[in-house]
Amino acid sequence: MSRSILLLALALLVAPVRADEPTKAEKPTPVAAVVETTLATDGDKIRQFAFDGSADSYFASAKPPTEKDSFTLKFDKPVTVKSVKVVTGKPKGGGELAGGVLSGSADGKAFDQVAKFADGSISAKPEKKFTALRIEFPADSKEPLLLREITLETDPPVAAFKNPVEITTDATDAPELKEWFENVAKVCEKQYPMLNEELKSEGYTPPTRITMTLKKDYNGVAYAQGSKIVGSVAYFEKHKDDVGAFVHETAHCVQQYRGRGNPGWLVEGVADYVRFFKYEAKKPAKLQPEKAKYDGSYRTTAAFLDYLVETQDKEIVKKLNETMRKGKYADTIWKDLTGKTVEELGRDWQKSLAK
Repeated sequence: MSRSILLLALALLVAPVRADEPTKAEKPTPVAAVVETTLATDGDKIRQFAFDGSADSYFASAKPPTEKDSFTLKFDKPVTVKSVKVVTGKPKGGGELAGGVLSGSADGKAFDQVAKFADGSISAKPEKKFTALRIEFPADSKEPLLLREITLETDPPVAAFKNPVEITTDATDAPELKEWFENVAKVCEKQYPMLNEELKSEGYTPPTRITMTLKKDYNGVAYAQGSKIVGSVAYFEKHKDDVGAFVHETAHCVQQYRGRGNPGWLVEGVADYVRFFKYEAKKPAKLQPEKAKYDGSYRTTAAFLDYLVETQDKEIVKKLNETMRKGKYADTIWKDLTGKTVEELGRDWQKSLAK
């Protein structure tokens, strides 16, 4: 090999990668999905169990489906469905669907048949772009639907429900808000994986059922108790854009803190942190340093926590959440986590606001 060819080969080996050239294949962001069904749920066998990646869980309907019923998996944007498998019945056998079809829709409105059920299951390779897949039923169904799992191979991928939840709504006191309220519940279901990621702790299993109710006789904004959320009719009639208030209350359902030793300002601050800095992904209005107190609760404490995430420990909210969930909160935790007291951290935060 000549010297010039050798030098050229070496140059190619060490040539820098251009900034606009990907160094490795980037994984596409998974597409979110929601379940829509006309079928009521039987007990704790929630609808999201049908697409959670587990063959041990399943959705069960309270009554046998009719030809007017359907079970639909809707995607946030169109995906190419390379293969789809639907399995019905209990994990150990029994209860398989007799009859029925699987249909797909490119626009979410018109559905065309993809495959028919045989022996309670479907396996198909449509290689088509869909925004929704729907299961429809024969007129003579005699048993409730037991939908064990929907398995998809799509491009881009669709995210299975990592933290399955079913949020049911009651707008009896405000029927004119029924459709809006159902859409709020869908938003909160979509945000449930994020809430559980931000508020995760080892060995913790979040609630799988949450109820949301609108009440005329409640004059606040909203509150959560256990896995129940109540919102004010008077407030939300005028503030339909404040969906984040329900995301905040759903965060409380995820928190599920033990004991009474957790400071209220921090409990509310954590819920507002995931609301404003994760769900809404925007910082609240700039605070006045002299008025900003770390224990100001809600948005103020949320901003304090965001400061700590940026300057002290990216996992500090998770760590505080885990400690409160275990009922082991003590003022010493701040020094344990950061080397400073919460008062010292508060003063540092105030100084940063003045810059």
